[in-house]
Amino acid sequence: MYKDILLPVDLEDAASSAQALAVAVEYAQSFGATLHVMTVVPDFGMSIVGSYFPDDFAEKAIKDTDARLHAYVADNVPDGVPVQHVVAHGRIYEEIIKAADSIDIDLIVVSAHRPNVTDYLLGPNSARVARHANQSVLIVR
Repeated sequence: MYKDILLPVDLEDAASSAQALAVAVEYAQSFGATLHVMTVVPDFGMSIVGSYFPDDFAEKAIKDTDARLHAYVADNVPDGVPVQHVVAHGRIYEEIIKAADSIDIDLIVVSAHRPNVTDYLLGPNSARVARHANQSVLIVR
């Protein structure tokens, strides 16, 4: 049923993705799907903020994040599950949606936490992905 499953993870809070990881791995094994494990290096938000960082800061951050993502996958995804590593840079929910479209993902598995007041006003990334993605989205609490 699923050929390509996207699992966005926050490497700064890997424990928050543990349950979503377990579900995504189970689905990948059950369907013989490729698991695309993704993380996003957030952008600066405002260009003036970026002007205070060295010119090569984003490239170094992406390279470091890629190494961390490979280590995360090696530690958490069982052998035999086909894995693609995806590192993006920008707004988290936008990059997840872009990757899902460009890779032709069948299912996005995202983790969610208990919402607080600011989540109702701003919307967490998982809610934005669920609202705007062209693919099916499974939110795991």
